[in-house]
Amino acid sequence: MLLGIYNYTVVLTYFGMLVAFTGITMALNGDIHKALICLAVSGVCDMFDGKIASTKKNRSLRERRFGIQIDSLSDLICFGILPTVIVYILSDRSDLCFYISGSYLLCALIRLAWFNVDEEERQEISDGARDTYYGLPVTTTALIIPALVGACRMYRWPLEWLGPLTLLIMGCAFLIPFRLKKPALLGKIGMMLCGGAELLILLAGVEL
Repeated sequence: MLLGIYNYTVVLTYFGMLVAFTGITMALNGDIHKALICLAVSGVCDMFDGKIASTKKNRSLRERRFGIQIDSLSDLICFGILPTVIVYILSDRSDLCFYISGSYLLCALIRLAWFNVDEEERQEISDGARDTYYGLPVTTTALIIPALVGACRMYRWPLEWLGPLTLLIMGCAFLIPFRLKKPALLGKIGMMLCGGAELLILLAGVEL
């Protein structure tokens, strides 16, 4: 037996992380278009992995705890490291972007670790699904960064400083404990449509 969980409840999380790693290598090789596709695909995987996991009834306490941990560890790679690499390269590897990217990544790390603690404590007293987030979820990066890059290329906005500025704002929003209601069905549909439109544009090979 190997350490870890390998049933269907975590397969999509594992796949999303591997897609994100592929995106990191693409970005480092200068293929930002494919890196953005990987970021969007990782976002799609994250959108459905929790739903898939919840279909397994009578999950053990260890399985639930493992699911919390592995999801956040994957999120750090998908929505922490990958977007910082994309923005850093698009900003011509400037010193300012280097420091901002590092700060963003640290904020994402802190938020995800805090979320793990908070979610385990919540599940000890409640069996229901979470209905409120505190701060901006890191997964929103999968929508924001492709949209930002596309808008900057389309309208010729200065991506070299708008990219780092966006990371800085998102990093702060990760840690500011404002209440954010978890999207209901219509909100999720809207997010899926936006993410799907971005992904289709990227897959169509439209030059951003």
